[in-house]
Amino acid sequence: MGSLDTGVPLKRAPLLRSWSSSRDDRRPFLHRPRSRFARFLLFDKVDYLQWICTVAVFFFIVVIFQAYLPGSMEKSGVSVEETNIVSGDMVFLEEISKLDFGEGIRFEPSKLLEKFRREAKEVNLSSASSRPRVRSGVKKPQLALVTFVSMTVNSFKLFDLDLYLKVFADLSVEPGQLLMVSVAVSLRKIGYTVQIYSLEDGPVHAVWRNMGVPITIIQTNTAEIAVDWLNLVQEPFKSLPVIWTIHQRTLATRLREYTSNEQIKLTNDWKQAFNRATVVVFPNYILPMLYATFDAGNYFVVPGSPTAAWEADKFMALYNKDDLRVKMGYGHDDFVIAIVGSQFFYSGSWLEHALILQALLPLFADFPSDNNSNSHLKIVILSGNSTSNYHVTMEAIAVNLRYPSGVVKHIGVDGDVNSFLSMVDLVIYGSFLEEQSFPDILIQAMCFGKPIIAPDLTMIRKYVDDRVNGFLFPKENIGFLTQVLFQVISKGKLSPLARNVALIGKGPARNLMALETIEGYASLLENVLKLPSEVVPLKVVTEIPPRLKEEWQWHLFEDIIDSKYSNRTLRTYSFLDKVEEQWNRTQMESSGAMSAMDEAFSYTLKDRTDQPRGTWEEVYRSAKKTDRSKNDLHERDDRELERTGQPLCIYEPYFGEGTWPFLHRTSLYRGIGLSTKGRRPGADDVDAPSRLPLLNNPYYRDTLGEYGAFFAIANRIDRMHKNAWIGFQSWRAAARKASLSKISENALLDAIQARRHGDALYFWARMDEDPRNPQKQDFWSFCDAVNAGNCRHAVSEALRKMYGIKHDLNSLPPMPVDGGTWSVMHCWALPTRSFLEFVMFSRIFVDVLDSQMYDEHHQSGHCYLSLSKDRHCYSRVLELLVNIWAYHSARRMVYVNTETGVMLEQHKLNSRRGQMWIRWFSYTTLKAMDEDLAEESDSDHPMRRWLWPSTGEVFWQGVFERERNLRHRQKEKRKQQSKDKISRMRRRFRQKVIGKYVKPMPEEMGDSNSTVITTTASG
Repeated sequence: MGSLDTGVPLKRAPLLRSWSSSRDDRRPFLHRPRSRFARFLLFDKVDYLQWICTVAVFFFIVVIFQAYLPGSMEKSGVSVEETNIVSGDMVFLEEISKLDFGEGIRFEPSKLLEKFRREAKEVNLSSASSRPRVRSGVKKPQLALVTFVSMTVNSFKLFDLDLYLKVFADLSVEPGQLLMVSVAVSLRKIGYTVQIYSLEDGPVHAVWRNMGVPITIIQTNTAEIAVDWLNLVQEPFKSLPVIWTIHQRTLATRLREYTSNEQIKLTNDWKQAFNRATVVVFPNYILPMLYATFDAGNYFVVPGSPTAAWEADKFMALYNKDDLRVKMGYGHDDFVIAIVGSQFFYSGSWLEHALILQALLPLFADFPSDNNSNSHLKIVILSGNSTSNYHVTMEAIAVNLRYPSGVVKHIGVDGDVNSFLSMVDLVIYGSFLEEQSFPDILIQAMCFGKPIIAPDLTMIRKYVDDRVNGFLFPKENIGFLTQVLFQVISKGKLSPLARNVALIGKGPARNLMALETIEGYASLLENVLKLPSEVVPLKVVTEIPPRLKEEWQWHLFEDIIDSKYSNRTLRTYSFLDKVEEQWNRTQMESSGAMSAMDEAFSYTLKDRTDQPRGTWEEVYRSAKKTDRSKNDLHERDDRELERTGQPLCIYEPYFGEGTWPFLHRTSLYRGIGLSTKGRRPGADDVDAPSRLPLLNNPYYRDTLGEYGAFFAIANRIDRMHKNAWIGFQSWRAAARKASLSKISENALLDAIQARRHGDALYFWARMDEDPRNPQKQDFWSFCDAVNAGNCRHAVSEALRKMYGIKHDLNSLPPMPVDGGTWSVMHCWALPTRSFLEFVMFSRIFVDVLDSQMYDEHHQSGHCYLSLSKDRHCYSRVLELLVNIWAYHSARRMVYVNTETGVMLEQHKLNSRRGQMWIRWFSYTTLKAMDEDLAEESDSDHPMRRWLWPSTGEVFWQGVFERERNLRHRQKEKRKQQSKDKISRMRRRFRQKVIGKYVKPMPEEMGDSNSTVITTTASG
């Protein structure tokens, strides 16, 4: 398991076995490394009577322990005969040294921590590059809290988010909601914005609404194409950071059932969900071990949760302590002491419990007995599970220590712990393991108002002050525990001091670990998120106000009453049943579709087998006829037929199955897949890599983005695009609900057919309404904001190199602020002829950008247009390039309102006079540059790495003349071949006629075939 220091299986015995036991078996005993507990017994001062009693207890239970608790302790390897030789003390010490006291148990997210360190180092190296990078800080980072389900949606605004955080199933009242509300309140104070997405509404909707957090209740529609929003494993969402929080062990139990039932497919799907998450967060250190089978090195622990306090409050409001005592078999005068321990099970825990029981023996003098000689002191050990044999061991220890029968009992932690803790009088923590976080069982006991006694372990001493909110005793001197007990118990009841300590500890216990939890989530987000340059710099975690991070937001839930759900575990099981039912339905539909295809294929084969073959001449004629007509009689769907008669076709570039719900299926639109994989089934989409092989390279597919689709369509455009106008629309526009409505589509088509604006650029995604531009910046300021402050430099240097401008001249074209807006997100339409001119300019511009950035970006993943590693590098510059070309090529720019279809011209031509660089962007200039590059590529065949020839056609006058000469030579060759054939036919040798056959007449033919027989009579 990648995130754990030790490979910890789920079986009880090997789970906590000491690492040194197998490694040092052959060393002499006195030279072996000691465990902490063994060193305490050997070298610290222990009360002599306590030592003798402990030795006696050990010898009495060792046989029973080995018989009834298999696997909890290794075989000592000492026979009975050897025991008679070796002294009793030495055997005891040797057995103790082989017990494990949990020292090897420690969760360390080593892979994640190493990843965070490596990424921080890379950021520091990239910041030292030649070009300084600037964070503009114009928008806040967005976090999405999303329900934990797979869903099919019509519209889901996900791509704008910086983080996708899966935390709960719906908006019902539960401690997980309280935790996330508290975390969200603090995160908003340091600069984050939060959005809530849920499949089901609930009472907590009011809490989020009162906080001002937008909530989206997602409507599912099974008729649409299903996209796995649970795991986000499809492109383009694979790179979106996903944090998955797990607060219960219910799913771990269900996953073990899947494994035991050999439901391999379902288990693998869950494993894929765990692997997809960037980080899987747990609130304690036991849950990562329960989910160890699915650990991909992405497990992380943010300790702390309000669950214990939440359940204590709910439980005390529903049940009465005295009724629970009677129900569990205890009287009103009984004094019940609970011995609790670590959440981990290890073989040395029985000895720790034996020592605690030894320290409790003197208390019996203060407790009277009833008429049946039954003591009113009751001791219950909460450890292990109810099905184990651990209770046999505890009863044997109690008998050997001369405890009265029935005083000491054992219950498992898998029982009703809330009922048990609510009715006990005192809780003693009986584990000496140094935990990584404060034990949850102690928080729960303190929230029930119980006084606690615990050893002075580091993590406990951090939150418990002796005689203030709890009682501590030195872990090296267990005998001191008896003295503490006499301070806590007086005359068979809790002393006033103990009651006061319990009362003081109850209040802070409700918010214990809140500070660590909130700061832990904030720190985790700092490491996980790689925010773009337009995001506001976040405040540091220490700037969260103490009043927000030191308490859970209990007051926000005071007025909420949730009567729908009372048992979180049952509700979780019900939710998992729904997920499993949905998964089974999906699998059945998939298998049904496959069987239908197989059946159809078998019938096809049968039809082909049963059809009459005919003669060879008939088969030949049929094949030739099919071959001649296959191009003419190509079957087309209705949308393709309608598209041929329209003046405009809008292409929607997409990459991956995650974009399918946002693509249109009407005749006006046509998809173009940037990858051969992930294309929509049954749709008439264009396969961009087949038209432009450059897109088979993942580097350029990511870097160019939608421009890959532009280049693919422009490459030999006459073969596929027959319309007079061409348009493009990003799938993001549909996701933002900013795509053309039916009204605006008709308005655009009417304007094109009426030639209302001539050769114009129509666009419908405005820069001043873009979420990245809340401050409505001007063109170059916005471009710098989304490109780490280096947009002006990149464009200026690219144009300088394109046109060979001297360094002392300004090469940045002006984009004035005149009250108009600009196009973003590749949502525009142009005449097809103008589109080809724009692509001609873009190919040269992209080639220059690539030559500047390829080496650094391809090797390290960094470029000076981004603050961190970025696969898309200069795609944000290219997003705005159409505005520069359209403005300076003197084309009208018209904005189309997506709702009403109203059109408004931007940057009118009269206001541009004196500011346009028409000569630079004219068709004559661009055509001359394009032919120069084509001539160089065609004639010189340069050996350097050069992008331009791979982005489209290479054509110049020399190519035209060469093709014309080639056609002329082929024509002359065909003429010569025809002449040669005729000449050969004339010179061919003809044999003279040997004779001439004349066919006789029918009568003559009949006579010649008859036979005349003449007979002579003899006289």
